[in-house]
Amino acid sequence: QVQLVESGGGLVQAGGSLNLSCEASGPTVSSYYMGWFRQAPGKERDFVAAVSWSALTTRYADSAKGRFTISRDNAKNTVWLQMNSLEPDDTGVYYCAASQSSIFTRPTINYWGQGTQVTVSS
Repeated sequence: QVQLVESGGGLVQAGGSLNLSCEASGPTVSSYYMGWFRQAPGKERDFVAAVSWSALTTRYADSAKGRFTISRDNAKNTVWLQMNSLEPDDTGVYYCAASQSSIFTRPTINYWGQGTQVTVSS
């Protein structure tokens, strides 16, 4: 059983930055693809970014490219999402996710964190 605990959310003005953390625990967690999804009020949970188990491959949603950076440190069992140039549309609950599949879509996610709220004011 893998457990994921997010932190780092909060309220920030447009143009600001936040760095989300996800601490993972459990057997073989370092072998999972890790990443983040966002769920805005009244909307579906959408993919934001993912990183391979080796940290050599990353993937981003179009809305995140050039502004967000995902990274991981398997020695610390931690994944980060550095978010810069934040916009009001980035507002939502950010969920850390772990998957054994590189496809990394919602149906392929094996484990979810409890989520952390990010609010970007205009």
